Amino acid sequence: MSHQVLIVMGSDSDYPVLTPCLDLLDTFDIQYQVRICSAHRSPQMAADLAVQAESAGFSVIIAAAGLAAHLPGVLAAWTTLPVIGVPIESGPLAGQDALYAVVQMPPGVPVATVGINGSVNAAILAAQIIGVHHDDIRRQLHQYKATLRQSVSDRQKKIDQILNDRQVKTKQSLS
Repeated sequence: MSHQVLIVMGSDSDYPVLTPCLDLLDTFDIQYQVRICSAHRSPQMAADLAVQAESAGFSVIIAAAGLAAHLPGVLAAWTTLPVIGVPIESGPLAGQDALYAVVQMPPGVPVATVGINGSVNAAILAAQIIGVHHDDIRRQLHQYKATLRQSVSDRQKKIDQILNDRQVKTKQSLS
């Protein structure tokens, strides 16, 4: 099976932010390839990666970058594959500049954008895109969402117990 997601990061310093994304893709058994490429320092490499991605078997590109964060947009300019941009928290604006750079693409060159350091959502979005044509991925996404719902229910039970204990203590102290 060929790689399904191409993950491109502007620098190896972005790797810690992308680790949860890789973990989740592994959980869904979605294959990926990780590349380091700079929109500014290696623009031809960025163009080549994007142009060749579809013929290499990729279905989605996840691109992460900080500061000027042009990488997702540059890749999107060279491909018709969906590109998911992950703005990285960095610099004096703590990633807000990256967020605006990734989300403010001109008409015709869309980049699906997640929140700052939102690599988990990038993985989920990639899985949802791939899941349109792969029942096994779609089933895993349903299971993942069920786990999220259960975690909310579990938290509600926990807070209910805390509140109940609090009421008991308050009644005891008033007695």
